[in-house]
Formats: sequence, structure tokens, C-alpha cells
Amino acid sequence: MALAFVLISIAPGDEFRVFKKLKNVLEIDEIYPLFGEYDFLVKLVAEDFEEIGNIVVNKIRIIRGVTSTKTITEAKFFQ
Repeated sequence: MALAFVLISIAPGDEFRVFKKLKNVLEIDEIYPLFGEYDFLVKLVAEDFEEIGNIVVNKIRIIRGVTSTKTITEAKFFQ
């Protein structure tokens, strides 16, 4: 199981349309609208980190109105 948070910037005026599209991405567990440099923070849950990359590239970045993303992945600590 892999977890990531994605910060998403949206073109002005496209926020509501993009929000509706993000709600249809099954791997998105939570969506938080923001004010500032980024417009949304989403929490992704997937099988592995390769799948996280596929979701960001093939399901989020292709949405019309998404101008940029920044992905932050969890770290695994081993003892």
C-alpha cells in the first residue's frame, strides 16, 4: 500500500469543474480545497508508488484546467 499527497494548481475559473472530475478518481481518498499557491490537496491511496505515478500522470494531470502538480509520498522507516 502506498500513500501520497498531491498539491494541484488549477487555471482560474476551472476550480469547480476540476473538483467534480477529481471526485471521480477512485484512488483519491480525500480532497481539500485551498487558497494560495495551490488550489487542491488530494490524498491518494494505491497499491505501490509506481501506481501513484500513473494516477498523477494519467488521471489527474490530464484533467483540463490542471496547470501543475506536486506529489509528496510517504516514507517507510525500517528498524
